[in-house]
Amino acid sequence: MRKTVVFVAAAVIGATALAAPATAQSGGPAAPAPAGSVQLNVNTAINRTLVDKYVRDAPNVALAKCEGASPKFASPVLDFANYTPGPFMGADANISADATLKPGTAAGEYPLTVTCGGQTYTTKFTVPAAQVAKVPSGAAKAGDGSMAG
Repeated sequence: MRKTVVFVAAAVIGATALAAPATAQSGGPAAPAPAGSVQLNVNTAINRTLVDKYVRDAPNVALAKCEGASPKFASPVLDFANYTPGPFMGADANISADATLKPGTAAGEYPLTVTCGGQTYTTKFTVPAAQVAKVPSGAAKAGDGSMAG
């Protein structure tokens, strides 16, 4: 009789020990993955410094991950065209659109939103100052001899 009691007690303790790690690992419900996101320009291995920064004189793309029909990007300083569905290399997104800066936009930080399926996701992006397009008259030019003494 004692052997049976010891065996049953060992089996109960062993079963409890095996069940405890499984319970501890679950630790409650898992955090849900973000339902959506929006960003300007793709997060690539090539140049991560361009995410949420407008690049003058280069193509810019608004990207979003969202569920629902008719996604729509919006920003006070950007126009959007060529909405394209699909997966994108280097970005967790399922929709994109070409983004062009409205003329006269000053350097600064601006909002970018996407609305789809009754949800709105927002980020901020920066617009750098415009580069000088014309060399001022009378400025020295490299290699023209104007700096020779």
